[in-house]
Amino acid sequence: MSQSTEGIFADEGRDARVEDYLNDQLQTSTDLANIDSLLADVQNHQELLEQQVTFSNAASRCRSPDVHKLQKARQSLQKSLDTSNAHFTGLRKQATEFKFQQANIDRRLRIATQSETSDDAVQKLEASMESLRKLDVAKGYMELLQEVEQLSSEARRNFNNSPQAALDPYLRLQNLVNALKEAQPAAEDAAPHLIDHVDRTARNLWRQMKDSFAKEFENTLDKMQWPREDATLDGDLEQEWARAVTRLLELQDPELKLRDNQEPHAIARQEPLVLLPLEVMAKPLDLRFKYHFEGDRLTNKPDKPEYFLSHVIGLLKSYDRFFAIHLQPILRHHFKRSNLALTSIYIDSTSALITSYLPMLRHKILALLPQISNQPQLLSHFVHELVNFDVAIKDEWSYDGGNAIEGWKGLTWEILVNKGLFDRWLEVERNFALSRYQDIINAPESGEIDHDSVDAGATKPTYAAIRVNDLLETITDRYRPLTSFSQKLSFLIEIQITIFDRYHLRLRDSLDAYMSMTSSIARTVTGVSREAQAEVQGIGGLRHLCRVYGSAEYLEKKMRDWSDDVFFLELWDELQDRARGHTSTKFAGPMSIEHVTERTSSAVGSEEDTGALFDETAGAYRRLRVNSENMMQEMLTNSIRDNLRPYGRINPWSSLSSFEPSSSLALTAELDATVQQLNEYLSFLSKILARAPLRRVVRQVALNIQAFLWDSVLMRYTFSASGIAQFQRDVDAICSTIDRWLGEGQGELGMRRLKEALVLLGLPLNSEHHEEGPDLDEVEKRIFQSDEDARQVLEELSLEVLGESDAKKILRRRIEVTS
Repeated sequence: MSQSTEGIFADEGRDARVEDYLNDQLQTSTDLANIDSLLADVQNHQELLEQQVTFSNAASRCRSPDVHKLQKARQSLQKSLDTSNAHFTGLRKQATEFKFQQANIDRRLRIATQSETSDDAVQKLEASMESLRKLDVAKGYMELLQEVEQLSSEARRNFNNSPQAALDPYLRLQNLVNALKEAQPAAEDAAPHLIDHVDRTARNLWRQMKDSFAKEFENTLDKMQWPREDATLDGDLEQEWARAVTRLLELQDPELKLRDNQEPHAIARQEPLVLLPLEVMAKPLDLRFKYHFEGDRLTNKPDKPEYFLSHVIGLLKSYDRFFAIHLQPILRHHFKRSNLALTSIYIDSTSALITSYLPMLRHKILALLPQISNQPQLLSHFVHELVNFDVAIKDEWSYDGGNAIEGWKGLTWEILVNKGLFDRWLEVERNFALSRYQDIINAPESGEIDHDSVDAGATKPTYAAIRVNDLLETITDRYRPLTSFSQKLSFLIEIQITIFDRYHLRLRDSLDAYMSMTSSIARTVTGVSREAQAEVQGIGGLRHLCRVYGSAEYLEKKMRDWSDDVFFLELWDELQDRARGHTSTKFAGPMSIEHVTERTSSAVGSEEDTGALFDETAGAYRRLRVNSENMMQEMLTNSIRDNLRPYGRINPWSSLSSFEPSSSLALTAELDATVQQLNEYLSFLSKILARAPLRRVVRQVALNIQAFLWDSVLMRYTFSASGIAQFQRDVDAICSTIDRWLGEGQGELGMRRLKEALVLLGLPLNSEHHEEGPDLDEVEKRIFQSDEDARQVLEELSLEVLGESDAKKILRRRIEVTS
């Protein structure tokens, strides 16, 4: 069993080797010509092998016991040679048959093509085949044209007598046109003339059928007495109306579906399709519109675009209910199984009605533009009214133009973008805004402080700041409804931020002028007159600084509020999204990202969720506010210190007169002018500044008063008990003046160190000791004994600001301690 299996495997192995050898030697048909030489080589090789086998047999009989194995090898070799010979014989036979058949084919081809050589015959045959292919294509064209003509004839034959029967061949024809257009790109735009002919045939048929169906529908409308607002449908008339509407919708179905199958960006660039029934019903309304707004009537005024725009709104209000009752069910039934049911301008009667009014509006607008484009006031008013119209259509009537994702861009967008009118309109609005800004600045009362336009507790701005803010809010309302990001950003930067920058420059110049008139060096160089100097001193100087401060703070707060407005937040988010993914040099229209960043915020394009549109501008106003506040503090401090100097030169503090409580003492005469001046300043500031900035300013003034009294009085002179009482009376007068305008305890907060020093300095002597606390002798001993004892006694006296060294210096000012 095993030997038989081995034999089979051996035979298969030999056959495989023979086949591999033949495949290697005979790879093409030309190799068959060399088969004789190949057989001769094989026979020679066989004879050589036989000689080797004979020699091997002779040797093996003498010295090899494996005679049986050699015998098997000889048999295998013989069998392989027999197989090879048989295979070569078969190949030779096949080659001979192939040559015979090839010669027979060439002979018949030469006879059929009347050629002398086979190559010429092949070329002629290929030309004949190409002619047959063209004939086949022409046959297909003819069959297609015949089918188109049959469908067209069938539709024309039926649409007068049986309109419904005419729809079927038309729809088949239109589907054929759509299929040819879809297949043409894959066929390398083949047969353009054929497709154009079929498309033209379908369009001519569509126009004929549309005119026929529309005429029939108009007859129905005449029966309804359309376009009367009280038109009604009942009974047979309603059924007739419904059939006519449905027939027109079915006629338009291929067009609607073809539009719906386009790419979204392609659909967005095209005007929405008007449903045919509504197109027919809009004709009498269009005639009425032209009568009123395209003739010589008084209603046709270039400066009154609101007339025809409000007329369209009136038409919507008049007929919307009729269409909602009678047309809406038909639209819902007709489109319910179609993708068009997702498009509002086809499935919603109100949106379809609005779409039917847009063509007559576009016609009117395009006719009006040449008359007003060179008249700034008319152009500005027209765009303003058109923007309001778009807002009303989108918000009040929920119209999206068939684009549920992006919404309807509006007629304003069409004229500003498609007609290239935006740059002209932006220039007009910018000139108007700057002119209005200049009128605000030139007004006599522009620099005066307005006490009535803000809350009682808020900082009072100037009339100019309030009016500039009102102007900027009006500009925002102008461009808020725009749908284009680049247009909104252009308004923001070219108009609003420009006005902000101009007013900031004016406030900064006003602050610089104040500095030049109050600086001694500047006065010497520029030669400022005494009258001009008087205007910036005292209350006049405060009023000048308060104007800058109040205006800067008011507009800075407004910018912060605008940054939190939904409109500006959305604009900022879109700006960030574009900045993070932009790759071109142009970022928003003609503006580069560098220009936008410079004018809005340095955070543009950053990955952090920070920043706002008005960062740069608001930051500039904040710096102006801080500078004016610092100047206010400096002006108050210098003025009060000048009045305090006589007070610092007197020395009644060491008098040994009889002791009287400070509350019963009169104010020191040299301090009276200072207290009156401080009261006058605080009275003025409390009417202008809000509580927070007022406290900041006055606290700094109080700290400077404290520093002066500390250095020029407390640390300069020695005090008796009566002198201390008088000093306490004077300091209390300053604190009470501050408390009067800022609230209880505010004066002491700014002069706390001095107040604690007076508590320590005014301790009673031992002979005056009573049980309410330690006396001067005890406190003196403990303070000078050690720092630990000093800290402890200061805590017992509730003196939190004074340190140990301050306490020692203060006690040395007491005349009893010094002696």
